[in-house]
Amino acid sequence: MVVTAQHLASKVGVDVLRRGGNAIDSAVAVGYALAVVYPAAGNLGGGGFMTLQLADGRKTFLDFREKAPLAAKPDMFLDKDGNVVRNLSTLGHLAVGVPGTVSGLEVAREKYGTMGRSALISPAIELAEQGFELTQGDIDMLSTATGNFRDDPASAAIFLNKGEPFAVGQKLVQKDLSRTLEAIARNGVDGFYKGPVAAAIVTSSRAGKGVITQADLDRYSTRELPPVECDYRGYHVVSAPPPSSGGVVLCEMLNILEGYPLKELGFRSAQAVHYQIEAMRHAYADRNTQLGDPDFVSNPVGRLIDKGYADGIRAVIDPAKAGVSLEIKPGVPPHEGTNTTHYSIIDRWGNAVSVTYTLNDWFGAKVTAAGTGVLLNNEMDDFTSKAGVPNMYGLVQGQANAIAPGKRPLSSMTPTILTKDGKPVFVVGTPGGSRITTVVLHAILNVVDYGMNVQEALDAPRFHQQWLPEATEVEKFALSPDTRKILEGMGHQFGPPQPTNHAEAIIVGAPTLGGSPVGNNRFYGANDPRRNTGLALGY
Repeated sequence: MVVTAQHLASKVGVDVLRRGGNAIDSAVAVGYALAVVYPAAGNLGGGGFMTLQLADGRKTFLDFREKAPLAAKPDMFLDKDGNVVRNLSTLGHLAVGVPGTVSGLEVAREKYGTMGRSALISPAIELAEQGFELTQGDIDMLSTATGNFRDDPASAAIFLNKGEPFAVGQKLVQKDLSRTLEAIARNGVDGFYKGPVAAAIVTSSRAGKGVITQADLDRYSTRELPPVECDYRGYHVVSAPPPSSGGVVLCEMLNILEGYPLKELGFRSAQAVHYQIEAMRHAYADRNTQLGDPDFVSNPVGRLIDKGYADGIRAVIDPAKAGVSLEIKPGVPPHEGTNTTHYSIIDRWGNAVSVTYTLNDWFGAKVTAAGTGVLLNNEMDDFTSKAGVPNMYGLVQGQANAIAPGKRPLSSMTPTILTKDGKPVFVVGTPGGSRITTVVLHAILNVVDYGMNVQEALDAPRFHQQWLPEATEVEKFALSPDTRKILEGMGHQFGPPQPTNHAEAIIVGAPTLGGSPVGNNRFYGANDPRRNTGLALGY
């Protein structure tokens, strides 16, 4: 089963499984294919994370997150008066972190895959060379950046049709990207990080007042780390460690909520929603003040995911009153002082792969490295440009995530696998900036506590609280008017949702966790309908 945010990439992934490849082979092929057919977030010019649960029981995590260039400085996005310069960390070449995707995909293939590089990249090369027909979902995505494409000639030459937006049924052809993919097929990571492609990235950066050099590309490497693990109501959770905050925040929230009878309280009851919002509020307070790149800061992961720590947080949560975010901070007990895309894959042997990778914002920094077809990320915005000033996702972060040369910015990406008796039973993840982790939380609560099938779990409307700002974002239909009124009476503040996520998930064995299989069907995949481009596909 393969679930991705773009139907052509799902077909590429399933074809690899049909040809005898394992889930890691499929994940690599999908990663390259999404760089072609899902340019808003699929990428060669970004980075991400891969959580793996192998059929033999091994669990691991690959960190191919972007890094700050060697010339990066803590104040690089501030003016002479120390104020954040609008758009400097989000648009243009200075916003670009050193890309990690090609390194990550190649490490995964070489260490855990079974197929050759050319066989896995060739479908992406063909899609770039021959082009693919654009559907309404593709057009909707491209249309969000039309004005930005016009500001960057290298992007306009690819993503506009003679200066105008593409229309449904027209083909998007990417000859430069095809040549870049061919260079990677021939030479592996050296095809991207050295030679003509690397030179073009450096030249493009210099021309656009960026700071990436060949030395940055030479120094990039993927890290393999132990995943964050915890338990929730009899299921084992395997998720992303720092520099992702995802696994830590997810486990902290689950530990807090495990102490409440969510099933008995009822789905979307005011009391259940209150406890979930407060769990989010406390966990995001820890996220935004204590976590960062483990090569640069000491992350208190063990303490934050400890069941006893969750007990302490539950003790300060008033069951009848909303918390006040500004009163929840380091040094106040129990807290001590100190646009993205996802795909889920599982194969016949039981290897499960959960991958979230990103350009950060849709289409990243809205610039393309001329001559390569590679859209570049704006991942530098994920750092703390200035303590106390929100980034584009509204996150207010601290010094643990300050900019430093060679440092990886803190992320919310949460590629996650749930296991039972050592075997994967639920593979899930989503894009969406700061709200990634709460979407994964909702999906887990929906299948574990509320008994939903995999499609119901993703379709259900969501809410999101991230400590600051104070208001909880609420998707349409997530709360009934009566429930909302009760919660407002408890002191909760509500605001409109941020743009929608598109989660991808797989349940193994039956349509619901612990349910009965349908016929001989073994895998049950669901694509979130919110973006209108993806596909759950198996064979």
